[in-house]
Amino acid sequence: MTFSPNTQILASSSGDCTIKLWSLSTGECFKTLEGHTNWIYSVTFSSDGQKLASGSDDRTIKLWDVGVNNYPKPKTLHGHTSWIGGVAFSPDNSVLVSGSGDGIVKLWDTRTGECLNTFHEETNQVLVNQVSVVFSPDGQVIVSSGLNLKFWNVKTGECFKKLTSRPYENMNITGVKGLTEAEKATLKALGAVEEGEM
Repeated sequence: MTFSPNTQILASSSGDCTIKLWSLSTGECFKTLEGHTNWIYSVTFSSDGQKLASGSDDRTIKLWDVGVNNYPKPKTLHGHTSWIGGVAFSPDNSVLVSGSGDGIVKLWDTRTGECLNTFHEETNQVLVNQVSVVFSPDGQVIVSSGLNLKFWNVKTGECFKKLTSRPYENMNITGVKGLTEAEKATLKALGAVEEGEM
C-alpha cells in the first residue's frame, strides 16, 4: 500500500491482480487498475503524484498515468526473470528502480520504459532476492535489501557497501571436522563457505 503525496488517495494491491485507488475523504474505491496477471507485491506513487508504479509476481512492472482522468493503458516493463518485490521512484521521478527475486536491481527510464542499467554482483554464490529498494534523497545511491542491505552507486552500478546480519559471512569451513551435513548447511545459510563455493 502507498499514499499519494497529497495523502488524498491510498493505492492498495493484492492477489487478485488489481490495484485499487481509494479516496481517503469518502472511504470509497473510485478506480480499479487492471493489467497484471499475478499477485502484485509493491506499489508506489511518484513524488508529484502523476505516476504509480507496480511490481508483480508476473515478472513485470507497470507504470500507470494516474494524474489524468482517463487512466490510459500502463507502460509494461519487462526484464526481470522472477517476481518484482520492490519499486521506487528517484527524487526527480525520471528513474524507477526495481528489485526482484532474480537477485537483480534494474533502473528504468520512466518516460520511455527503457531499462537504463542492471545491477548485480559478480559472484559464484547464488543471487539473493532483492526484495525492497529505495533511492537516497539526493538520488545518487540505491539501497536494496534481501538477506543483506546493498548500497549501489547509481552512476557506476557498483555495490560499494554491504550490511549483513549473517554472522558467518565468508567464513571458510573447508576441512572442518566434526560437523554433520545439517550443521554445515546451517552454517552456509548463515554465510559460511567451502572451497569451490568462494
